[in-house]
Amino acid sequence: MAKRIVVDPVSRIEGHLRIEAVLDGNNTIKEAYSSGTMWRGLEIILKGRDPRDAWAFTQRICGVCTTVHALASIRCVEDALGVEVPPNARIIRNLMNATQQTQDHLVHFYHLHALDWVDVVSALSADPAEASRIAQSISPWPKSSVGYFKDLKARLQAFVDSGQLGIFSNAYWGHKGYLLPPEVNLIAVAHYLEALDFQKEIVKIHTVFGGKNPHPNYLVGGMASAINLNSDRAINIERLNLVKKIIDDTITFIDQVYIPDLIAIAGYYKGWLYGGGLGNYLAYGDFPEKSVNDPNSFLWPRGAILNKDLNTIYDVDPKDMSQVKEEIAHSWYTYSNGNGKGLHPWEGETNPQYTGPQPPYKYLDVDKKYSWLKTPRWKDNPMEVGPLSRVLIQYAKGDPMIVDTVNYVLKTLNVGPEALFSTLGRTAARGIECKQTAGFMLHFYNQLMENIKSGDVRTFNDRMWDPERWPSECQGFGFTEAPRGALGHWIHIKDQKIADYQIVVPSTWNASPRDGKGRSGAYESALKGTPMDDPNMPLEILRTIHSFDPCLACASHIMDMNGNEITTVKIS
Repeated sequence: MAKRIVVDPVSRIEGHLRIEAVLDGNNTIKEAYSSGTMWRGLEIILKGRDPRDAWAFTQRICGVCTTVHALASIRCVEDALGVEVPPNARIIRNLMNATQQTQDHLVHFYHLHALDWVDVVSALSADPAEASRIAQSISPWPKSSVGYFKDLKARLQAFVDSGQLGIFSNAYWGHKGYLLPPEVNLIAVAHYLEALDFQKEIVKIHTVFGGKNPHPNYLVGGMASAINLNSDRAINIERLNLVKKIIDDTITFIDQVYIPDLIAIAGYYKGWLYGGGLGNYLAYGDFPEKSVNDPNSFLWPRGAILNKDLNTIYDVDPKDMSQVKEEIAHSWYTYSNGNGKGLHPWEGETNPQYTGPQPPYKYLDVDKKYSWLKTPRWKDNPMEVGPLSRVLIQYAKGDPMIVDTVNYVLKTLNVGPEALFSTLGRTAARGIECKQTAGFMLHFYNQLMENIKSGDVRTFNDRMWDPERWPSECQGFGFTEAPRGALGHWIHIKDQKIADYQIVVPSTWNASPRDGKGRSGAYESALKGTPMDDPNMPLEILRTIHSFDPCLACASHIMDMNGNEITTVKIS
């Protein structure tokens, strides 16, 4: 008889995700089901509001994906109104976006995903001298002395002796799937704690240009980032020097800590090539060097890959009504068309209708509707989005930095390109991309400084700020490549107010339930075929799901216009 296991909630993510897996007689996953178990209705909240305020609402979808929704939202409104922003505004947005990408990838690797590969308890038996030798053999990072690792080991022992592991509690320590020697585990724990301190420094760049973090300020028409090198009431030379120091420190941390850790850990797990999943990859592209309306100027290219074929990159146009559509065959929503066929976001609807089992329940009824997430499709294809998609598209297009770095990683690990199509490949792609976005931070900082030195300090275009100049009715599309993947906002403005607003986020693509044809999304597909050592300790499920860095708070958009709760869903 098939065995069914449930992981609910999946921890170390943002939001609430339930995974149900069906195992065969050999404890290999033959079917998997992904269910988003929360809903917030932001699309409904936005109706009737001023489009210029939409960014402030959408940005609060999540406390992790802070700046990306604001960026997609203001681009969305600017597209509808035909607004072009000054070069400095575009550059500052790119710099803040690169900062978000870099910080998010560091946090994901060390604090959300590394513990799937690193056994913290094993580090208690490490030899500090051997840990120091290994650390110094792979990186010049200065925090690698014998005394440093001896002190860290004592701190860990104090956690255990006190009867609690604190931030390291509630994990599957001792699972035989952990393969690192104790000394490498101790190094990884040291860098976990260092990254915890360091990541809060990076986002000070958001505070400089956006006033605060999380949820920095944005502005339709540009950025509220006044520049005056000699004023203490604007972004001055002291603030810009701080930004430069943070960028330099970030590049050093990635080169001397993150990348060496990634390669060292992957070396012990290079046989763990499960989790490839769909083989279909989608990216909207980002980091425009010119206009957002000129995809040819994007440092991250736009495109799609089908069936792992890196020889063919398909053109992507999210405004094309035949390309991006959302289905609800297995989602707790209704469509007015009565048949649940997919709708492009410009014609999209958000009509919640919970028809699932009432708590307490053992399993979802997966033959019916089983998730608060809709099911996006690109040209009727289920797609994976995220760092692996972006890296593969750049690799296929021959981006020199990506090609060189990917080939270096493959050669160092002595694995072939097929290793990219796996959980391990997805994790490696995030590290490769983090090195790239740190370089983007410096690139855009230098661009900004060149403009300032030439006398250009303009950051705002007020040409369409007056609603009286707007068309009576218009539509717009805004996008960004969030750390987790392709993010799209679609707006319909009528009589100076938001008539409709739809958001399709990365985790909606990846965590979606089956479509009307019974085809799985990225999470569900990636889990199939994975062998499990111990179904009671589903470490393998966490490894693959965490490799996508889920954000269910973004994906499952309980309040009405007055802030009153209108739906309650309890999971026991």
